[in-house]
Amino acid sequence: MPHNVSLISTIAAAFGLALVFGYIAARVKVPPLVGYLLAGVLIGPATPGFVADVDLAGQLAEIGVMLLMLGVGLHFSLKDLLAVRRIAVPGALLQIVVATALGMATSLFWGWSLGASLVFGLALSVASTVVLLRALEARGVLESVNGQIAVGWLVVEDLVMVLVLVLLPAVAPLLGGAADAHAAPAGPGLWSTLVITLAKVAAFVALMLVVGRRVFPRLLWLVARTGSRELFTLCVIAGAVSVAYGSAKLFDVSFALGAFFAGMMMRESEFSHRAADESLPLRDAFSVLFFVSVGMLFDPRILLDEPLRVLAVVAIIMIGKTLAAVALVVALRYPLNSALTVGVSLAQIGEFSFILAGLGVALKLLPVEGQSLVLAGALISIALNSVLFSAVEPVQAWLRKRSAFARRLEQRDDPLAELPTSTDPSALAGQVVLVGHGRVGRQIAQALGSAGVPYVVAEQNREIVEALREQGVAAVSGDACEPAVLVQAHIARAAMLVIATPDTFGVRKMVEAARTLNPSVEVVVRSHNEEEAALLERDRVGTVLLGERALAQAMAAHVLTRAGRAAKA
Repeated sequence: MPHNVSLISTIAAAFGLALVFGYIAARVKVPPLVGYLLAGVLIGPATPGFVADVDLAGQLAEIGVMLLMLGVGLHFSLKDLLAVRRIAVPGALLQIVVATALGMATSLFWGWSLGASLVFGLALSVASTVVLLRALEARGVLESVNGQIAVGWLVVEDLVMVLVLVLLPAVAPLLGGAADAHAAPAGPGLWSTLVITLAKVAAFVALMLVVGRRVFPRLLWLVARTGSRELFTLCVIAGAVSVAYGSAKLFDVSFALGAFFAGMMMRESEFSHRAADESLPLRDAFSVLFFVSVGMLFDPRILLDEPLRVLAVVAIIMIGKTLAAVALVVALRYPLNSALTVGVSLAQIGEFSFILAGLGVALKLLPVEGQSLVLAGALISIALNSVLFSAVEPVQAWLRKRSAFARRLEQRDDPLAELPTSTDPSALAGQVVLVGHGRVGRQIAQALGSAGVPYVVAEQNREIVEALREQGVAAVSGDACEPAVLVQAHIARAAMLVIATPDTFGVRKMVEAARTLNPSVEVVVRSHNEEEAALLERDRVGTVLLGERALAQAMAAHVLTRAGRAAKA
């Protein structure tokens, strides 16, 4: 037996304790990730007993971030990203500014320097990739409009943090920190550093969009032809990790962003669903290591030494950032549900915050206490994030009941929330109300249009509604769970309601509202898995079509038709 088995011991301790504490957390109705965080605290250097290798755990967690972003890219097209740019770009920038300002004001009140306050505020402004994606996936809303907005927001935040990490060593001397041997000189050299960084990021994006979208689908096709399942899985993982590492070394972008673009390029392949399914077990396993590694960095003594400062940090992360995000989403005329969902999605911090805090300490800008506060804020916000998610619907209902302003938001004066007066009245009787205009919804709409069947689209993404109206398609903006949106789609006179949105959590409310307005309406629902389909069928929401089941039925119908023709011939 070799004497140096730190990698094996770290993995064994991390997975073993994560399983035990995750199971206990699930039994007491707490999210398992809280158990993973506690497992990390137990094997970290701040607690007695066995201490795992923190550096190795951090690298394993980074692999988890890469694989998770690969999975997001495999389900997230470039069109999806561009569709939310009008809200994701200003939203991310505004939230970074607000959170940074709150962090700076608080730390300046504590007597910290300007440089320390700036680093501290920036560290509190960026959300965790892993936590956000796990939360969205757990609720089945990753591919919904709310999920797309949150992911687009996250991509913009990542790009901003890439620039911050590159520029911070260059400006450290100006902020009272130590000069970095590899940093560009301050002054005029700062602008050249910014230009070079932007050029590198642009070159990386261009390379992936021009070359990657041709190379990756071709590569997956060639490997799939071998018939080897392990080679195909290896191709997917190797592609993601290699691109992530290469993008970090050559273009100075983050591992997560590189893996995300690799996944988006693989999505152009017909094997993208297979790639997503076969990489799922690895993504889940390594994401557990991320939470364990966060726990390992945490020193519980900060809770006893500085409880008020920890409370202030948590308030900035979970209240300040959330309110800023909610306000902006509402200002851009998105529904209250979208605002609350996006706000709580981003009410936590993670991996970029750790990197930025570590760099600030290394440059002698941020005191060690600041790094400990960032870690404490991350641990608490991650643990409580799921609680915020579960509170979205109750808070939304409470606001509607108690606040006239909240009710006005749902009845907003929005031209996209009502059908144009020029809509042909004959197309609003016996029509199909199509909820969702994503990948599935687009295909249904094309089929209805080709057959001459009138339809109205209800879609939360305002940009999609604007584009549809430019094409002459009847479309309304809003959450179809709200009766007002269905009323605008003239559900009372519709023949059928087709729910093609990936978010199936609101299906029951949608169907209930539709049948209240039109008891005879026929309902067709899209589902993702057999368990979910069985629950929907048990609740008698209507005809439920499972992806694999619908494909099998279509193939069987085609085979029977062709076989019948062959028999007659």
